[in-house]
Amino acid sequence: MQEKTYATPSGTIHYWVHMATADIATLAFLPGLTADHRLFEKQIEYFKNRYNVLVWDPPGHGASWPFQFDFDLMDKAKWLNGIFEQEKITKPVIAGQSMGGYVGQAYAELYPESLKGFVSIDSAPLQRKYVTGMELWLLKRMEPVYLHYPWKSLLKSGTKGVAVSEYGRKLMYEMMMGYDGDKKRYSRIAGHGFRILANAMEMDLSYEIKCPALLICGEKDHAGSCIRYNKAWHKSTGIPLEWIKDAGHNSNTDKPETVNRLIEELVEEVSLITCVSK
Repeated sequence: MQEKTYATPSGTIHYWVHMATADIATLAFLPGLTADHRLFEKQIEYFKNRYNVLVWDPPGHGASWPFQFDFDLMDKAKWLNGIFEQEKITKPVIAGQSMGGYVGQAYAELYPESLKGFVSIDSAPLQRKYVTGMELWLLKRMEPVYLHYPWKSLLKSGTKGVAVSEYGRKLMYEMMMGYDGDKKRYSRIAGHGFRILANAMEMDLSYEIKCPALLICGEKDHAGSCIRYNKAWHKSTGIPLEWIKDAGHNSNTDKPETVNRLIEELVEEVSLITCVSK
């Protein structure tokens, strides 16, 4: 994997890419809030010799720091498209975990014809109809909540609350320790992320997924109302939903083999459609 950068008016995004040929699908892995590219190390390891792969440190996260918090969810989707253009990626399949899944839906709204496949990993729908007014109100006010809690409490809940496997918890701990000694930055990243999420929902756009798609959710995902959202998302859209046994909010770290298999099946479907349409 080669580390590269993409300059934006708000800061520089760092991303890692392995391109074999432009003729095959590119799996773009988008980590969730406060996580970085390491979240997908099991996926990169598996897919890098099968397809083109790309993963970023989201704006403000990991190596993509310093970064100004003056952007919204649509900006992130536009910057992602800029990276695709920079790498001459024409067949992107986005696999987004949690917040990464929301970025994928924003990308689908802006570039519906460009997106070739979409995998939501423990994320939720971006449409306004799925959330209550109280949920939106709370999302906009999370930064002071994070600032209030002692760092040790955040570290404990942030690791044990998102994964059930030893590997998944250890990995999340390592990523969170990147903010050790700077709780203000961690709280700012989380608070801003939830705020732009609420704003994107209030835009009340269609965020329709027009390409082959798959919803993945851990059976033990207790982050917010993720399980409830995915049930409603599946029921409303008919997008296939796969429940991952013995997995939490970071199901791709708890059960990487299962998640990798499901992603590969989706990419194979995308590749088949692409071949038929030629």
